[in-house]
Amino acid sequence: MAWFLSIFFFLLVSSATACDRCIHRSKATHYYGDSPTSYGGACGYGDLALEFTNGYFSAAIPSLYKQGAGCGACFQVRCKDKRLCNGAGTKVVLTDQNYDTRADFVLSRKAFSTMALKGKGQELLNTGIVDVEYKRIPCGYKNKNLAVRVEESSYNPNYLAIKLLYQGGQTEIVAVDIAKVGSYDWVSLSRSYGAVWDTNKVPRGALQMRMVVTSGYDGKRLWAKYVLPVDWKTGVIYDTGVQIDDIAKEGCPASECGDRPWK
Repeated sequence: MAWFLSIFFFLLVSSATACDRCIHRSKATHYYGDSPTSYGGACGYGDLALEFTNGYFSAAIPSLYKQGAGCGACFQVRCKDKRLCNGAGTKVVLTDQNYDTRADFVLSRKAFSTMALKGKGQELLNTGIVDVEYKRIPCGYKNKNLAVRVEESSYNPNYLAIKLLYQGGQTEIVAVDIAKVGSYDWVSLSRSYGAVWDTNKVPRGALQMRMVVTSGYDGKRLWAKYVLPVDWKTGVIYDTGVQIDDIAKEGCPASECGDRPWK
């Protein structure tokens, strides 16, 4: 798999610039009333989304949602109307899928108004939809490791569904395996939806976890040696002890490479 990804990315960027953050242009709109449903959306974060996004969340088109692999990705978005908008824009976490074909992003009202010049927030909200440019940026959670939340649908020891939280860096988690601590008999989890992974083949005992994340032009395996205790409980968030800070590269023309921060 790794060699295939390497060849694929080599071909992809052979006529493009190796770039951490390609700039894309589209439109953005906002939620009309940020309900609890909109917080979690298709990624399944629920009200937890408010905690780790601080209200700066967004839905994005299917090509960014990536059937759930894009959940937790961070973006910087800025609008292009200089009469209303500042130069830095806003930073958001992807928590939902956007089915509105008019725009790539549906931002929370808090995030949308943050793109405005001082005193222009309500006027910008009233526009409804604006021209924007955006780029993927690394996520950073101060003093937070990648965490695993055991979902309420889980039933120890027969069924396990987990939600991954505080995914740092500029990556996507593309595979998750679990095994009993000390064992090499790994069980692959399936992506149930959004940020939720599950299996009905749960190893007995305390559990370790390994993941494959996008990194550079390839994948990278991470290993959390002790994640869930033998008596894991639903609704509890467990610290993996692992931090993700890798950057997945993109290929785009030099004129569209936005590695410098927007201010």
